[in-house]
Amino acid sequence: MRKPLLIILSCALLAGFAVPALASSPVTKASVRDYSFKPGKITIKRGSRVTWRFVSGYHDVTVRSGPVKFTSGEKIAPSSFSHVFTKAGTYHLYCKVHSWMKETVVVR
Repeated sequence: MRKPLLIILSCALLAGFAVPALASSPVTKASVRDYSFKPGKITIKRGSRVTWRFVSGYHDVTVRSGPVKFTSGEKIAPSSFSHVFTKAGTYHLYCKVHSWMKETVVVR
């Protein structure tokens, strides 16, 4: 009895039935390079994922103010960091390593 159930579950996973949340999360790409965030301001819908690609240097992505605090931790390029924004509001981000680097994410 166990073997047929495992086969059915395995087929469901392969068919993609178990991952609809990943597919429904829109992804916005941003970059951290040359001592700046690109694009600098992002407007997204609640539930969207932003992925920052660290292209050069040694940086991080940290919330200075906003509905939810998070940090990527310090990253050395090449690497990346993603965050799913589940709460609406305005997030003011900066790099702890280079405090003049700023970005704004508006979540509607």
